[in-house]
Amino acid sequence: MAQSLQPFHTFSLPSQCPQISVITDNRQLQQQSFSLPFCILGEGSNTVFLNDYQGVVIKMATTGITVTQRVHDYLLEIAAGENWHQLVAYTLKQGMPGLENLALIPGTVGAAPVQNIGAYGVELAKFVEYVEYFDIASKQFIRLSAEQCEFGYRDSIFKHGLKNKAVITKVAFALPQLWQPELSYGPLQQLEQVTPQAVFEQVIKTRNSKLPDPYVLANAGSFFKNPIIANALLNELLLVYPQLPHYYYDGEHHKVAAGWLIEQAGLKGHRIAGIEVHQQQALVLVNHGNSRGSDLVAMVKYIQQQVWQRYQIKLQHEVRLINGDAEYLINLEEPA
Repeated sequence: MAQSLQPFHTFSLPSQCPQISVITDNRQLQQQSFSLPFCILGEGSNTVFLNDYQGVVIKMATTGITVTQRVHDYLLEIAAGENWHQLVAYTLKQGMPGLENLALIPGTVGAAPVQNIGAYGVELAKFVEYVEYFDIASKQFIRLSAEQCEFGYRDSIFKHGLKNKAVITKVAFALPQLWQPELSYGPLQQLEQVTPQAVFEQVIKTRNSKLPDPYVLANAGSFFKNPIIANALLNELLLVYPQLPHYYYDGEHHKVAAGWLIEQAGLKGHRIAGIEVHQQQALVLVNHGNSRGSDLVAMVKYIQQQVWQRYQIKLQHEVRLINGDAEYLINLEEPA
């Protein structure tokens, strides 16, 4: 009997699937069949089901936190189903700062390494000690070091070599006992008293001012990746758009703000059916209801085309789109 997926992804498009398997104990994975198409899900805050899914949705709902104090740091070993923001709050209460810049990012701990979540100058990879996963082929639990995870900007081995081959079951973080704040982003530079709690609260305040609560207004958070462009293109753009926010990436590239590109293209408030570019933060697409996956796809393509025509920059969506029985990538079709 088909089950509704609408409550399982925060963008809340109407969709169904034949089976939802909730994992509360990692040993269940050894009994789980992976013969049908499958989709691994945490809280569904970075996944959108465009239409009915033809396979099994496996929701990771495991819990557990273990802390070991070492000479120079704390080792935290966290079950995949734990809520990410609640973990950040927990570490501060326990006097183990470091993750505060990543406050209020929706989703679970197990989903965090897949796209190497990041915000306000900090990426998850900075703190990862290891990631444990269930290997679907061998039915064994395997650990990868941070280096073996091949982390990049919103990227990891779990999007490539281990895609559809692994289920993340645990993530371990090393938080240094000597705290060093990361204050490079605007709102954090204005803090009068720099404490982990102050950074945590400022990040929450800033995110709340920009990003709608997905449980109040359906959305999937930041929809597009901040593009990484060559310095030559950046220099050309700055002649025309001197206010373009840009951040050093490496010697030959800078990262530019996708939300700014979309907003300056005049797309705030643009609407297709019930899908809208959010009025406060152009990086977010919201779903007012009465929408289908095809409406969202049309919106993504339209935004990509407008940004390309204006800046010659290709936008890529950060949110995972599931179409039928597989992931769907919407790539810009360049005008001839």
